[in-house]
Amino acid sequence: MNLILIGPQGSGKGTQAELLNEKLNIPIISVGRLLRKQIRKKTDLGKKIEKYVTKGDLVPNKITNQVVKHELGKLKYKKGVIFDGYPRDLGQTKFLEKLIKIDYVILIKISKAETIKRLSGRRVCPSCGENYHILYKKPKKSIICDECGKELIRRKDDHPEAIKERLKIYNQETKPIIDYFAKQGKVIKIDGEQKIKQVFNSIIKELEKKGLL
Repeated sequence: MNLILIGPQGSGKGTQAELLNEKLNIPIISVGRLLRKQIRKKTDLGKKIEKYVTKGDLVPNKITNQVVKHELGKLKYKKGVIFDGYPRDLGQTKFLEKLIKIDYVILIKISKAETIKRLSGRRVCPSCGENYHILYKKPKKSIICDECGKELIRRKDDHPEAIKERLKIYNQETKPIIDYFAKQGKVIKIDGEQKIKQVFNSIIKELEKKGLL
């Protein structure tokens, strides 16, 4: 079973991907984690990625697609995969479909107000790019990254006005993806403002209805 989790920033895609992984034993491809791994390993590719991450810019499709294609070649993904944070636009979507058949897209929906509330509390490591939250994902030591020990910061694009602008971009880029898969009858819409467990149960129920579980 090959799934894509889509939702605005702060919708909890990563959390739901992990819960699905635990229940279904399907591995996750989290593009954010793959990119951060390259940064930590200090590869040539990682150095390029770091320049974009530290500025808060999106990593170009050419680089992201390269990383995903390499990862998908591993044996552990032969029986299924859950994509978290990829594809983010129609170009990546069509690239992905050349590599693998997608069964369903799970769209986790939250309001603009909820997105702002969740993201404004986020903190990020300026060195390795690892993400934290002052309420939902606290580091072991206050304002210190668990991975590399650097002091956490609040990115400029995690301030309310910047978040609103990012949401506009998200909606512009994501709508074509949703429309594309909706025409194939592959979009499952989930209310992401429920409690984490309720969101997860809703996803499972929908997958059961589709005969995948």
